[in-house]
Amino acid sequence: MAGYIIKPLDSSTWDDFASLVERHNGIWGGCWCMSFHAEGIGRDRTPADSRALKAQRVDAGHAHAALVFDGAACIGWCQFGSTEELPRIKNGRAYQAELQTLPDWRITCFFVDKVYRSKGVAAAALGGAVQEIARLGGGTVESYPDDVAGKKTSSAFLHNGTLAMFERQGFKRNRQLGKTRWVVTRTIRAK
Repeated sequence: MAGYIIKPLDSSTWDDFASLVERHNGIWGGCWCMSFHAEGIGRDRTPADSRALKAQRVDAGHAHAALVFDGAACIGWCQFGSTEELPRIKNGRAYQAELQTLPDWRITCFFVDKVYRSKGVAAAALGGAVQEIARLGGGTVESYPDDVAGKKTSSAFLHNGTLAMFERQGFKRNRQLGKTRWVVTRTIRAK
């Protein structure tokens, strides 16, 4: 992880983010990290539509992510935001069934350039997201990582991150969602 630089996603880093997404064909069929926003990705939306919607959200300050750089190249990110900004999550029905209180923040998505996978980029992005959340006022943070301990899993499909990575960064298990996904939480102090 030494040498990685973390920057927030904003209009000044949009081109770097867009370059990473475009190098990977729009990420997962053109998602542009829109799946967890209220608009979702939908069948009638093209990758160009998702790109434009993401750009609008970034320009308006309604899309948050910690971007990871190796030198000048953006090589990964961790998306986070308020529950209003990111209302959609995987296993939503099971999540709602046992919900007691919504968190202040959600961490919903990771992406790492295929050349940098298994090199600590996701962990750096998570650490950067925690720092950004602290800078933005802190609060309760929740995420929904997969428990892949003892399982062979392609890192390309770990868009929610791993349970072990979150636990190493101080997150605690709250409850299980589905077969492998957990709700994890951590309270972050404002800086």
